[in-house]
Amino acid sequence: MADVSDAGAHPGEAAELQRERDRAEEREAAVRDVVQTIARTTFDLDAVLQTVIDRAVRLCHADTGNIARRDGDKDEYRIAAFTSMTPEYERLVRERLYKPERGSIVGRTLLEKRIVHIGDVLEDPQYALPDLQRLAGYRTALGVPMMREGVPIGAIAVARNQVRPFDAMEIRLIETFADFAVIAIENVRLFQTVERQRTELAQFAPHVANLLSTGDGEQLLAGHRREITALFCDLRGFTSFSETAEPEEVFSILREYHTAAGEVVSANEGTIEHFAGDGLMAFFNDPVEIDDHELAAVRTAATLAERFTTLAADWRKRGYDLGLGIGIATGYATLGRIGFEGRYEYGAIGNAVILASRLSDAAAPGEILLSQRTDASLEGRIATDPVPVLRLKGFTRPVVAMRLVELSG
Repeated sequence: MADVSDAGAHPGEAAELQRERDRAEEREAAVRDVVQTIARTTFDLDAVLQTVIDRAVRLCHADTGNIARRDGDKDEYRIAAFTSMTPEYERLVRERLYKPERGSIVGRTLLEKRIVHIGDVLEDPQYALPDLQRLAGYRTALGVPMMREGVPIGAIAVARNQVRPFDAMEIRLIETFADFAVIAIENVRLFQTVERQRTELAQFAPHVANLLSTGDGEQLLAGHRREITALFCDLRGFTSFSETAEPEEVFSILREYHTAAGEVVSANEGTIEHFAGDGLMAFFNDPVEIDDHELAAVRTAATLAERFTTLAADWRKRGYDLGLGIGIATGYATLGRIGFEGRYEYGAIGNAVILASRLSDAAAPGEILLSQRTDASLEGRIATDPVPVLRLKGFTRPVVAMRLVELSG
């Protein structure tokens, strides 16, 4: 049934209007298809780019098309998706490394950072790929850059095997598809960045890794204050050991030590901030709040000391005499994500962190020293002995500390 608006139109005009309507619906369907592909895709960038070039070639009535994207950090590009190519033509195009230059439609588009439209490549004095042209037979070519923040990250190229320039609507359509390709590439880049950060953070803090994909997590990662219990430990005798042992043996010892420490901290819902050679820093009650974080830290220290006894006995059989000193302190700290894109850690800053570090330095091999506040919060649940008042680096006043004797049940 004809649209009312077409009632007075000449039959030829009505037919043309219908063709325009059909083309508009086809464009809308293609755009919707690309958008849906992007929306349901996270890492499968090839599938998105293939959808983009397939729809672009069909809607613009081109004969061939391809999408080139940046290859690594250099200003070099390779074909990532293509359509309607013979096997030999495909092989040559895939093997080619494109750079910003004037000899190809892709290279010229990247060089000029704008739309490049060649009416007939055989008449273009700067076109320098006659072998590809003879193999594919294209004559008219169109290139549209894929730009992100003013920098080209790729280009879409479509071509026809006859001299028939693309019209303004077709060019605008390719521009739209170029924008979609940029969105898809950026989405994948962001997903990969988040996953890389999650992987890196998970090495130290499994709880933190899960926060990256939540709104509350982003707020926590940005920085906040909370009471925590910090734990530091490091090896005694490690310097002399590392000076005499082979590097492979040093790494083997550290790997065993770090594995044991990581397992014990994670089992008690702690967060490992970092390993630094023979040192380890962990804290409790953040990012996930836990009951009795002071007790969780002390239980971690006691379990780790027990595990270390077994490790140290084995190391002594190999001729290495190593001990473990541990310091624990409770107090408020500022916590959040520290680092830069691609290399993040989750860290804590505050006096409690510094005090735990200094107590660890002061602890003798096999000794676990607690701050006065940590000890007071666990009164009746742990057994401790006082140690002589300590004068610690960074603290102007003498520091009262207690030595852990045992857990009381």
